[in-house]
Amino acid sequence: MNVRRSTAILAATAVAVLGTGSAAPVALADDASPSASPSQAIPSGLYGSTDPTYDGVWRQSLALLAQDTVGVKPAAEAVDWLVGQQCGSGAFAAYRSDASAKCDAKTPVDTNSTAVAVQALAALGGHDGEVGRAVRWLRGVQNKDGGWGYTPGGASDANSTSVVIGAFVAAGDEPGEQKKGEHSPYEALRGLSVPCDEDGGGAFAFQPDKKGELSANADATAAGVLGSLGKGFVAKGGEGGEGGEGTSRKAAECVGGDDLSPGDSAHNGALYLTKALAKNGYLKSSLAGAEDQPDHGNTADAVVALGAAGQEDSAVKPLAWLEKNSGAWAAKAGPAAYAQLILAAHATGTDPRDFGGADLVKQLDATGPAAQASSDHSTAPSAKEKSSEEKSEDDDSVFGVWWIVGVCLVAGIGVGFLISGRTKKQQP
Repeated sequence: MNVRRSTAILAATAVAVLGTGSAAPVALADDASPSASPSQAIPSGLYGSTDPTYDGVWRQSLALLAQDTVGVKPAAEAVDWLVGQQCGSGAFAAYRSDASAKCDAKTPVDTNSTAVAVQALAALGGHDGEVGRAVRWLRGVQNKDGGWGYTPGGASDANSTSVVIGAFVAAGDEPGEQKKGEHSPYEALRGLSVPCDEDGGGAFAFQPDKKGELSANADATAAGVLGSLGKGFVAKGGEGGEGGEGTSRKAAECVGGDDLSPGDSAHNGALYLTKALAKNGYLKSSLAGAEDQPDHGNTADAVVALGAAGQEDSAVKPLAWLEKNSGAWAAKAGPAAYAQLILAAHATGTDPRDFGGADLVKQLDATGPAAQASSDHSTAPSAKEKSSEEKSEDDDSVFGVWWIVGVCLVAGIGVGFLISGRTKKQQP
Protein backbone atom coordinates (compact mmCIF):
# COMPACT_ATOMS: atom_id res chain seq x y z
CA MET A 1 0.00 0.00 0.00
CA ASN A 2 5.45 1.60 -3.71
CA VAL A 3 4.30 0.12 -1.77
CA ARG A 4 7.69 2.78 -1.83
CA ARG A 5 9.86 4.68 0.18
CA SER A 6 11.23 2.08 1.31
CA THR A 7 8.23 3.47 1.67
CA ALA A 8 7.91 6.27 -0.68
CA ILE A 9 6.38 5.85 -4.11
CA LEU A 10 8.34 6.83 -7.15
CA ALA A 11 5.74 8.08 -9.59
CA ALA A 12 5.98 7.07 -13.21
CA THR A 13 6.42 10.60 -14.51
CA ALA A 14 9.43 9.58 -16.58
CA VAL A 15 7.24 7.20 -18.51
CA ALA A 16 5.35 10.07 -20.10
CA VAL A 17 8.11 10.45 -22.67
CA LEU A 18 7.28 7.00 -23.97
CA GLY A 19 3.86 7.94 -25.30
CA THR A 20 1.91 4.71 -25.49
CA GLY A 21 4.91 2.59 -24.61
CA SER A 22 5.49 0.71 -21.38
CA ALA A 23 8.13 0.68 -18.73
CA ALA A 24 8.37 -1.06 -15.42
CA PRO A 25 9.89 0.22 -12.18
CA VAL A 26 12.96 -1.48 -10.83
CA ALA A 27 13.53 -1.97 -7.14
CA LEU A 28 16.27 -0.01 -5.45
CA ALA A 29 18.16 -1.02 -2.36
CA ASP A 30 17.00 0.74 0.79
CA ASP A 31 20.05 3.00 0.77
CA ALA A 32 20.14 3.77 -2.94
CA SER A 33 17.59 6.48 -3.58
CA PRO A 34 18.12 10.01 -4.91
CA SER A 35 18.78 12.79 -2.40
CA ALA A 36 17.17 16.17 -2.43
CA SER A 37 18.27 18.76 -4.93
CA PRO A 38 20.18 21.60 -3.25
CA SER A 39 17.83 24.09 -4.92
CA GLN A 40 14.63 22.22 -4.07
CA ALA A 41 12.39 24.32 -1.83
CA ILE A 42 10.40 22.08 0.52
CA PRO A 43 6.88 23.45 1.21
CA SER A 44 6.42 24.37 4.87
CA GLY A 45 3.44 22.05 5.34
CA LEU A 46 5.11 18.99 3.83
CA TYR A 47 6.68 16.17 5.82
CA GLY A 48 10.28 15.30 5.05
CA SER A 49 13.20 17.33 3.74
CA THR A 50 13.98 15.55 0.49
CA ASP A 51 12.81 16.25 -3.04
CA PRO A 52 9.04 15.57 -3.10
CA THR A 53 8.75 15.29 -6.87
CA TYR A 54 8.03 11.58 -6.89
CA ASP A 55 6.52 10.95 -3.47
CA GLY A 56 5.13 14.18 -1.99
CA VAL A 57 1.48 13.14 -1.78
CA TRP A 58 2.38 9.56 -0.88
CA ARG A 59 4.61 10.38 2.09
CA GLN A 60 2.29 13.15 3.29
CA SER A 61 -0.75 10.89 3.19
CA LEU A 62 0.99 8.04 5.02
CA ALA A 63 2.30 10.46 7.66
CA LEU A 64 -1.17 11.93 8.29
CA LEU A 65 -2.75 8.48 8.31
CA ALA A 66 -0.22 7.16 10.82
CA GLN A 67 -0.64 10.18 13.07
CA ASP A 68 -4.40 9.81 13.07
CA THR A 69 -4.05 6.11 13.85
CA VAL A 70 -2.13 6.84 17.07
CA GLY A 71 -4.33 9.72 18.17
CA VAL A 72 -2.19 12.61 17.01
CA LYS A 73 -3.99 15.58 15.43
CA PRO A 74 -1.79 16.75 12.54
CA ALA A 75 -0.92 20.38 11.93
CA ALA A 76 -3.57 22.21 9.93
CA GLU A 77 -0.98 23.36 7.40
CA ALA A 78 0.02 19.75 6.76
CA VAL A 79 -3.57 18.76 6.00
CA ASP A 80 -4.11 21.89 3.92
CA TRP A 81 -1.03 21.08 1.85
CA LEU A 82 -2.44 17.69 0.94
CA VAL A 83 -5.89 19.07 0.13
CA GLY A 84 -4.28 21.71 -2.07
CA GLN A 85 -2.61 19.06 -4.21
CA GLN A 86 -5.93 17.77 -5.57
CA CYS A 87 -6.88 18.54 -9.15
CA GLY A 88 -10.34 19.74 -10.13
CA SER A 89 -11.08 16.28 -11.54
CA GLY A 90 -10.59 14.79 -8.09
CA ALA A 91 -7.29 13.10 -8.96
CA PHE A 92 -3.90 13.64 -7.35
CA ALA A 93 -0.46 13.64 -8.92
CA ALA A 94 2.62 12.51 -7.01
CA TYR A 95 3.50 16.18 -6.48
CA ARG A 96 2.52 19.55 -7.91
CA SER A 97 5.06 22.25 -7.15
CA ASP A 98 2.58 24.97 -8.07
CA ALA A 99 -0.74 23.88 -6.62
CA SER A 100 -2.33 27.16 -7.70
CA ALA A 101 -1.93 26.21 -11.36
CA LYS A 102 -4.88 24.41 -12.92
CA CYS A 103 -4.34 20.75 -13.75
CA ASP A 104 -4.45 19.90 -17.43
CA ALA A 105 -3.93 16.92 -19.72
CA LYS A 106 -0.19 17.02 -19.02
CA THR A 107 -0.57 16.77 -15.25
CA PRO A 108 0.72 13.28 -14.34
CA VAL A 109 -2.12 12.17 -12.09
CA ASP A 110 -2.12 8.58 -10.87
CA THR A 111 -4.28 6.10 -9.00
CA ASN A 112 -1.83 5.46 -6.17
CA SER A 113 -1.44 9.07 -5.07
CA THR A 114 -5.19 9.57 -5.38
CA ALA A 115 -6.09 6.44 -3.41
CA VAL A 116 -3.63 7.00 -0.57
CA ALA A 117 -4.83 10.61 -0.24
CA VAL A 118 -8.41 9.33 0.02
CA GLN A 119 -7.41 6.99 2.84
CA ALA A 120 -5.75 9.83 4.74
CA LEU A 121 -8.44 12.47 4.23
CA ALA A 122 -11.26 10.05 5.01
CA ALA A 123 -9.55 9.07 8.26
CA LEU A 124 -9.07 12.69 9.31
CA GLY A 125 -12.71 13.52 8.62
CA GLY A 126 -14.22 16.78 7.40
CA HIS A 127 -13.18 16.25 3.78
CA ASP A 128 -16.21 14.56 2.25
CA GLY A 129 -16.08 16.76 -0.84
CA GLU A 130 -12.46 15.99 -1.63
CA VAL A 131 -12.92 12.29 -0.90
CA GLY A 132 -16.04 12.08 -3.03
CA ARG A 133 -14.39 13.72 -6.04
CA ALA A 134 -11.36 11.46 -5.77
CA VAL A 135 -13.47 8.31 -5.54
CA ARG A 136 -15.52 9.32 -8.58
CA TRP A 137 -12.30 9.81 -10.54
CA LEU A 138 -11.04 6.39 -9.48
CA ARG A 139 -14.30 4.80 -10.64
CA GLY A 140 -13.88 6.50 -13.98
CA VAL A 141 -10.45 5.01 -14.66
CA GLN A 142 -11.20 1.43 -13.64
CA ASN A 143 -10.03 -1.14 -16.17
CA LYS A 144 -12.24 -3.71 -17.89
CA ASP A 145 -10.79 -6.51 -15.75
CA GLY A 146 -11.97 -4.71 -12.61
CA GLY A 147 -8.54 -3.50 -11.55
CA TRP A 148 -6.36 -0.41 -11.85
CA GLY A 149 -2.92 0.40 -13.16
CA TYR A 150 -0.68 3.13 -11.80
CA THR A 151 -1.76 5.56 -14.50
CA PRO A 152 -5.15 5.85 -16.21
CA GLY A 153 -5.23 3.29 -19.03
CA GLY A 154 -2.26 1.35 -17.68
CA ALA A 155 -2.50 -2.41 -17.27
CA SER A 156 -3.91 -3.50 -13.91
CA ASP A 157 -1.44 -4.47 -11.22
CA ALA A 158 -1.90 -5.97 -7.76
CA ASN A 159 -0.47 -2.99 -5.90
CA SER A 160 -2.53 -0.27 -7.55
CA THR A 161 -5.72 -2.35 -7.40
CA SER A 162 -5.18 -2.96 -3.70
CA VAL A 163 -4.56 0.64 -2.71
CA VAL A 164 -7.71 1.67 -4.62
CA ILE A 165 -9.70 -1.00 -2.78
CA GLY A 166 -8.44 0.59 0.44
CA ALA A 167 -9.67 3.97 -0.77
CA PHE A 168 -13.18 2.65 -1.42
CA VAL A 169 -13.26 1.07 2.03
CA ALA A 170 -12.10 4.32 3.64
CA ALA A 171 -14.80 6.23 1.78
CA GLY A 172 -17.49 3.83 3.03
CA ASP A 173 -18.08 2.12 -0.31
CA GLU A 174 -18.14 -1.62 -0.94
CA PRO A 175 -15.22 -2.54 -3.23
CA GLY A 176 -17.00 -5.63 -4.54
CA GLU A 177 -19.73 -3.44 -5.96
CA GLN A 178 -17.31 -1.26 -7.92
CA LYS A 179 -17.49 -3.17 -11.16
CA LYS A 180 -16.44 -2.48 -14.71
CA GLY A 181 -18.92 -4.50 -16.66
CA GLU A 182 -19.06 -7.79 -14.79
CA HIS A 183 -15.66 -7.57 -13.14
CA SER A 184 -14.86 -6.36 -9.62
CA PRO A 185 -11.49 -5.43 -8.09
CA TYR A 186 -11.47 -8.75 -6.22
CA GLU A 187 -11.67 -10.60 -9.54
CA ALA A 188 -8.72 -8.60 -10.85
CA LEU A 189 -6.67 -9.63 -7.83
CA ARG A 190 -7.71 -13.25 -8.14
CA GLY A 191 -6.38 -13.19 -11.69
CA LEU A 192 -2.98 -12.17 -10.31
CA SER A 193 -2.82 -14.95 -7.71
CA VAL A 194 -0.18 -17.55 -8.60
CA PRO A 195 -1.74 -21.05 -8.76
CA CYS A 196 -0.77 -23.36 -5.90
CA ASP A 197 0.91 -25.92 -8.18
CA GLU A 198 3.25 -23.38 -9.76
CA ASP A 199 6.51 -21.90 -8.53
CA GLY A 200 5.67 -19.36 -5.85
CA GLY A 201 2.17 -20.75 -5.51
CA GLY A 202 -0.14 -18.66 -3.34
CA ALA A 203 1.71 -15.40 -3.91
CA PHE A 204 0.49 -12.49 -5.99
CA ALA A 205 2.23 -11.30 -9.13
CA PHE A 206 2.55 -7.60 -9.81
CA GLN A 207 1.36 -8.08 -13.39
CA PRO A 208 1.47 -10.95 -15.87
CA ASP A 209 4.62 -10.96 -17.98
CA LYS A 210 4.59 -10.63 -21.75
CA LYS A 211 3.69 -14.30 -22.06
CA GLY A 212 0.83 -13.96 -19.61
CA GLU A 213 2.66 -15.88 -16.89
CA LEU A 214 2.59 -14.94 -13.21
CA SER A 215 5.73 -14.60 -11.12
CA ALA A 216 5.53 -14.44 -7.33
CA ASN A 217 6.51 -11.14 -5.80
CA ALA A 218 6.54 -10.49 -2.06
CA ASP A 219 5.74 -6.80 -2.33
CA ALA A 220 2.76 -7.39 -4.60
CA THR A 221 1.71 -10.21 -2.28
CA ALA A 222 1.64 -7.95 0.78
CA ALA A 223 -0.51 -5.51 -1.15
CA GLY A 224 -2.68 -8.27 -2.60
CA VAL A 225 -3.42 -9.74 0.82
CA LEU A 226 -4.67 -6.37 2.08
CA GLY A 227 -6.72 -5.79 -1.05
CA SER A 228 -8.25 -9.26 -1.00
CA LEU A 229 -9.21 -8.73 2.63
CA GLY A 230 -10.95 -5.51 1.69
CA LYS A 231 -8.69 -3.45 3.93
CA GLY A 232 -6.60 -0.32 3.69
CA PHE A 233 -3.27 0.54 5.27
CA VAL A 234 -4.75 0.86 8.76
CA ALA A 235 -5.62 -2.76 9.41
CA LYS A 236 -5.87 -5.38 12.12
CA GLY A 237 -6.99 -8.97 12.08
CA GLY A 238 -10.73 -9.54 12.44
CA GLU A 239 -11.74 -6.08 11.22
CA GLY A 240 -14.43 -6.29 8.54
CA GLY A 241 -13.83 -6.39 4.82
CA GLU A 242 -15.70 -8.43 2.22
CA GLY A 243 -12.58 -10.37 1.41
CA GLY A 244 -12.24 -11.63 4.98
CA GLU A 245 -14.22 -14.81 4.43
CA GLY A 246 -12.07 -17.88 4.79
CA THR A 247 -9.06 -16.06 6.26
CA SER A 248 -9.42 -17.79 9.63
CA ARG A 249 -7.82 -20.91 8.14
CA LYS A 250 -4.81 -22.06 10.10
CA ALA A 251 -3.97 -25.00 7.85
CA ALA A 252 -0.59 -24.62 6.21
CA GLU A 253 -1.73 -25.44 2.69
CA CYS A 254 -2.43 -23.38 -0.38
CA VAL A 255 -6.07 -23.38 -1.44
CA GLY A 256 -6.43 -24.29 -5.11
CA GLY A 257 -9.23 -24.19 -7.64
CA ASP A 258 -10.70 -21.84 -10.18
CA ASP A 259 -13.27 -20.30 -7.85
CA LEU A 260 -11.07 -18.82 -5.14
CA SER A 261 -12.86 -16.43 -2.84
CA PRO A 262 -11.08 -13.18 -1.91
CA GLY A 263 -10.48 -14.78 1.48
CA ASP A 264 -8.84 -17.79 -0.16
CA SER A 265 -6.52 -15.53 -2.13
CA ALA A 266 -5.62 -13.61 1.02
CA HIS A 267 -4.97 -16.85 2.91
CA ASN A 268 -2.69 -18.11 0.16
CA GLY A 269 -0.79 -14.84 0.04
CA ALA A 270 -0.33 -14.77 3.81
CA LEU A 271 0.95 -18.33 3.69
CA TYR A 272 3.50 -17.38 1.03
CA LEU A 273 4.71 -14.43 3.13
CA THR A 274 4.96 -16.64 6.21
CA LYS A 275 7.24 -19.05 4.38
CA ALA A 276 9.31 -16.24 2.84
CA LEU A 277 9.92 -14.72 6.27
CA ALA A 278 10.49 -17.96 8.17
CA LYS A 279 14.26 -18.23 7.77
CA ASN A 280 15.60 -14.72 8.34
CA GLY A 281 12.63 -12.77 9.61
CA TYR A 282 12.91 -10.29 6.76
CA LEU A 283 12.33 -10.08 3.04
CA LYS A 284 15.24 -9.53 0.69
CA SER A 285 15.66 -6.92 -1.99
CA SER A 286 14.60 -7.89 -5.48
CA LEU A 287 17.16 -5.57 -7.08
CA ALA A 288 19.61 -7.41 -9.30
CA GLY A 289 22.90 -7.67 -7.50
CA ALA A 290 21.35 -6.84 -4.12
CA GLU A 291 19.36 -10.01 -3.52
CA ASP A 292 21.03 -10.62 -0.15
CA GLN A 293 20.17 -7.19 1.21
CA PRO A 294 17.21 -6.88 3.59
CA ASP A 295 14.25 -4.88 2.34
CA HIS A 296 12.90 -3.04 5.37
CA GLY A 297 9.96 -1.50 3.54
CA ASN A 298 8.65 -4.75 2.09
CA THR A 299 9.14 -6.45 5.44
CA ALA A 300 7.02 -3.80 7.16
CA ASP A 301 4.35 -4.21 4.47
CA ALA A 302 4.37 -7.97 5.04
CA VAL A 303 3.85 -7.47 8.78
CA VAL A 304 0.82 -5.29 8.07
CA ALA A 305 -0.57 -7.92 5.70
CA LEU A 306 -0.04 -10.77 8.17
CA GLY A 307 -1.57 -8.79 11.01
CA ALA A 308 -4.56 -7.91 8.84
CA ALA A 309 -4.99 -11.57 7.91
CA GLY A 310 -5.06 -12.56 11.57
CA GLN A 311 -1.70 -14.32 11.28
CA GLU A 312 -0.11 -12.52 14.22
CA ASP A 313 2.05 -15.52 15.08
CA SER A 314 3.68 -15.34 11.66
CA ALA A 315 4.33 -11.63 12.15
CA VAL A 316 6.22 -12.04 15.44
CA LYS A 317 9.64 -12.78 13.93
CA PRO A 318 9.64 -10.06 11.23
CA LEU A 319 8.24 -7.54 13.70
CA ALA A 320 11.06 -8.32 16.14
CA TRP A 321 13.56 -7.96 13.30
CA LEU A 322 12.14 -4.54 12.40
CA GLU A 323 12.26 -3.40 16.02
CA LYS A 324 15.95 -4.29 16.14
CA ASN A 325 17.08 -3.26 12.66
CA SER A 326 14.88 -0.53 11.18
CA GLY A 327 16.16 2.53 13.06
CA ALA A 328 18.89 3.61 10.66
CA TRP A 329 16.74 2.82 7.63
CA ALA A 330 13.79 4.87 8.88
CA ALA A 331 16.01 7.82 9.82
CA LYS A 332 17.36 7.87 6.28
CA ALA A 333 14.10 7.10 4.49
CA GLY A 334 12.03 9.67 6.38
CA PRO A 335 8.34 10.17 7.16
CA ALA A 336 6.86 7.44 4.97
CA ALA A 337 9.17 4.88 6.61
CA TYR A 338 8.17 5.95 10.11
CA ALA A 339 4.54 5.77 9.02
CA GLN A 340 5.01 2.26 7.64
CA LEU A 341 6.49 1.09 10.92
CA ILE A 342 3.69 2.70 12.91
CA LEU A 343 1.11 0.94 10.75
CA ALA A 344 2.98 -2.36 11.19
CA ALA A 345 2.93 -1.85 14.95
CA HIS A 346 -0.78 -1.05 14.82
CA ALA A 347 -1.57 -4.15 12.77
CA THR A 348 0.05 -6.36 15.40
CA GLY A 349 -1.07 -4.54 18.55
CA THR A 350 2.45 -3.28 19.28
CA ASP A 351 3.13 0.06 20.99
CA PRO A 352 4.63 2.41 18.36
CA ARG A 353 5.90 4.65 21.17
CA ASP A 354 8.13 1.84 22.37
CA PHE A 355 9.20 0.12 19.17
CA GLY A 356 12.46 -1.56 20.05
CA GLY A 357 13.02 1.30 22.47
CA ALA A 358 12.20 3.99 19.89
CA ASP A 359 9.22 6.35 19.89
CA LEU A 360 8.10 6.16 16.27
CA VAL A 361 5.38 8.73 16.86
CA LYS A 362 7.78 11.44 18.00
CA GLN A 363 10.22 10.53 15.26
CA LEU A 364 7.51 10.91 12.63
CA ASP A 365 6.21 14.14 14.13
CA ALA A 366 9.70 15.61 14.02
CA THR A 367 9.81 15.33 10.22
CA GLY A 368 7.06 17.90 9.65
CA PRO A 369 5.11 20.80 11.13
CA ALA A 370 4.31 20.47 14.83
CA ALA A 371 1.15 18.49 15.46
CA GLN A 372 -1.84 20.20 17.09
CA ALA A 373 -2.38 17.57 19.77
CA SER A 374 -1.42 14.06 20.78
CA SER A 375 -3.10 11.33 22.76
CA ASP A 376 -0.09 11.30 25.09
CA HIS A 377 -0.48 15.07 25.62
CA SER A 378 2.77 15.92 23.95
CA THR A 379 3.91 17.07 20.55
CA ALA A 380 7.22 16.42 18.94
CA PRO A 381 9.43 19.32 17.83
CA SER A 382 8.80 20.49 14.33
CA ALA A 383 11.33 19.76 11.63
CA LYS A 384 11.65 23.53 11.34
CA GLU A 385 12.88 23.63 14.96
CA LYS A 386 15.74 21.18 14.47
CA SER A 387 19.31 22.35 14.79
CA SER A 388 21.15 23.32 11.64
CA GLU A 389 23.31 20.21 12.07
CA GLU A 390 20.23 17.95 12.13
CA LYS A 391 18.83 19.69 9.09
CA SER A 392 22.09 19.15 7.24
CA GLU A 393 21.92 15.46 8.04
CA ASP A 394 18.33 15.34 6.80
CA ASP A 395 19.28 17.08 3.56
CA ASP A 396 21.97 14.48 2.93
CA SER A 397 19.54 11.64 3.53
CA VAL A 398 17.43 9.88 0.96
CA PHE A 399 13.69 9.42 0.96
CA GLY A 400 13.92 5.68 0.73
CA VAL A 401 12.17 5.10 -2.57
CA TRP A 402 11.95 1.49 -3.61
CA TRP A 403 11.45 2.17 -7.27
CA ILE A 404 12.66 4.38 -10.07
CA VAL A 405 11.14 4.56 -13.52
CA GLY A 406 13.38 4.84 -16.59
CA VAL A 407 12.79 4.75 -20.31
CA CYS A 408 15.22 1.86 -20.71
CA LEU A 409 13.43 -0.50 -18.34
CA VAL A 410 11.69 -3.65 -19.51
CA ALA A 411 7.92 -3.79 -19.12
CA GLY A 412 6.64 -6.27 -16.58
CA ILE A 413 9.91 -6.95 -14.74
CA GLY A 414 9.79 -4.62 -11.77
CA VAL A 415 7.19 -4.53 -9.10
CA GLY A 416 6.69 -2.26 -6.18
CA PHE A 417 4.27 -1.31 -3.55
CA LEU A 418 1.38 0.32 -5.33
CA ILE A 419 3.07 1.41 -8.51
CA SER A 420 2.87 0.39 -12.13
CA GLY A 421 5.15 1.83 -14.71
CA ARG A 422 2.73 1.25 -17.55
CA THR A 423 0.95 4.27 -19.00
CA LYS A 424 -1.02 5.04 -22.08
CA LYS A 425 -2.20 8.55 -21.42
CA GLN A 426 -2.41 11.09 -18.64
CA GLN A 427 -5.63 12.70 -17.56
CA PRO A 428 -6.23 15.88 -15.54
